[in-house]
Amino acid sequence: MTKPAELTVYSTTWCGPCKRLKSQLTREGIAYREIDIERHPEAAAFVMSVNNGNQVVPTVLLSDGTALTNPSVAQVKAHLAALA
Repeated sequence: MTKPAELTVYSTTWCGPCKRLKSQLTREGIAYREIDIERHPEAAAFVMSVNNGNQVVPTVLLSDGTALTNPSVAQVKAHLAALA
């Protein structure tokens, strides 16, 4: 299992792809920290900064600073493996 600090998922409460990714991460035993961009303006600003000004969720931030936009769980796992 990964450490919680290694993965942050920026999402909203109503986002279907966010719910799916979080469910898949949980099923795979991958710990993550979740931040709702609608409740945290600084998180929304970060998401916009890595998505050409758009609030695209889910956006995932890895411990090395890599941001992934709407990734599959396989993409997240591959990046985490590369960091290990």
